[in-house]
Amino acid sequence: MSLVLGVDSSTQSTKVEARDLETGAVIASGSAPHPAVQPPVSEQPPSAWWDALVDAVAQLGSHRADVVAISVAGQQHGLVLIDDEGAVIRPAKLWNDTTSAEAAQRLVSDLGASVWAEACGSVPVAAFTVSKVAWMAEHEPEALARTARIMLPHDYLTWRLTGDHVTDRGDASGTGWFDPAGGGYSARLLRAAGPELDLSQLPRVLDPGETAGSLSPRAAQLLGLSADVVVGVGTGDNMGAALGLGLRPGDVVISLGTSGTVYAVSASPTSDPTGAVAGFADAAGAFLPLVCTLNATRVTDSFARLMGADRDGFAALALAADPGEVGPTLLPYLDGERTPNLPEARGTLSGIANSTSREALARAAHDGVLCGLLDGLDALVACGVDVSGRRFLVGGGARSAAYRQRCADLAERPVIVPDADETVATGAAVQAAAATDGGPLSEIASRWSCGVGSITEPSGSGDGPEVRARYAEAVAELV
Repeated sequence: MSLVLGVDSSTQSTKVEARDLETGAVIASGSAPHPAVQPPVSEQPPSAWWDALVDAVAQLGSHRADVVAISVAGQQHGLVLIDDEGAVIRPAKLWNDTTSAEAAQRLVSDLGASVWAEACGSVPVAAFTVSKVAWMAEHEPEALARTARIMLPHDYLTWRLTGDHVTDRGDASGTGWFDPAGGGYSARLLRAAGPELDLSQLPRVLDPGETAGSLSPRAAQLLGLSADVVVGVGTGDNMGAALGLGLRPGDVVISLGTSGTVYAVSASPTSDPTGAVAGFADAAGAFLPLVCTLNATRVTDSFARLMGADRDGFAALALAADPGEVGPTLLPYLDGERTPNLPEARGTLSGIANSTSREALARAAHDGVLCGLLDGLDALVACGVDVSGRRFLVGGGARSAAYRQRCADLAERPVIVPDADETVATGAAVQAAAATDGGPLSEIASRWSCGVGSITEPSGSGDGPEVRARYAEAVAELV
């Protein structure tokens, strides 16, 4: 049996799935944690990702002998700086590090939102790599001056695997200096952040059908894999999830993890000067317009802790809320927010009364997270994105019965929760399979039955429009 490894290197951990090349069945898996982070300063040493990958792969045991290919999907936007000797210069600034908010504002002010949207499909916010480079240019210019290579998290792991400085169009489209429509880097946008920087410091962008090479002897030894193992191009985590779900144009994904995202596969690029929609590329040659919120499952985890409940107990409270009770409204900006772009904001709970029940408060916490993402879905529609297909709910929050039901109720549409827990790792495994057998990504995803799952129908509560209207009023008062 030939196995392929899909790697999900997220903010919180590294997860690895070993899948049968032909059927896609999960044969073994492993995971290892990353150092905890706490915005507004959110940084991790890139070596921790590599150490976690080594640990996770070791958990596959004897199955490692059957591995023929590996590919990595990583957290988007993080900034990794490497010097001439190949050493990491400083800890990586992650996507949810909001110290770069002022830098992002300056970038937009200097060139104009419409220029950014036209040139790279997106308007910089604190999360984008270009904003983090601009922060480095202002606060740590000596470190930036020592930089020989600029990488994203998945680029760094691919480099550790192969020794080659490469990336893919999907992850590159989240930097702020790559044009998804044209397929190339912009020296102007890069130098807007760091005037001394040069395109030669950026990784070579591989096409979806290319491979990153083979494992280096050192990487093979550390991972316990054959040096003949092929390394796929890799991609960003959201692009990996799209592959792992076998998305088709019109399909929509709502992802509930540390952050929240809503995105859809589009046949054509988008350009949104309001900055709400990031005009990303996907990992298969199309486009992946996406809206990201900074606050998702950590919100309900925090409220559960405050109310002395575990996750399942908190979900049960939300589902037990009286449909006739008009509960409070939560703006869930506990760590600031990316969409809307309010990095200094904090959460706001309105409409609470002496009669408010614990159940209604639990429901409001879930609804606040979901309403923000459904507003993002509306923003996709405003950009002309087709959202007429299937609706998927993925990420850790999809395991919550309350999130599943409230998502269906608020959207007034059925939602599919995939059987596969790790859609990002699945997508990376699809890439690894394509790297070794040359098959189209879509055919592999279909052969593996990617995206199959259980369906949650709306409950018929009918409160979706009212809840969303109250949420919209609360947002309007804040912004």
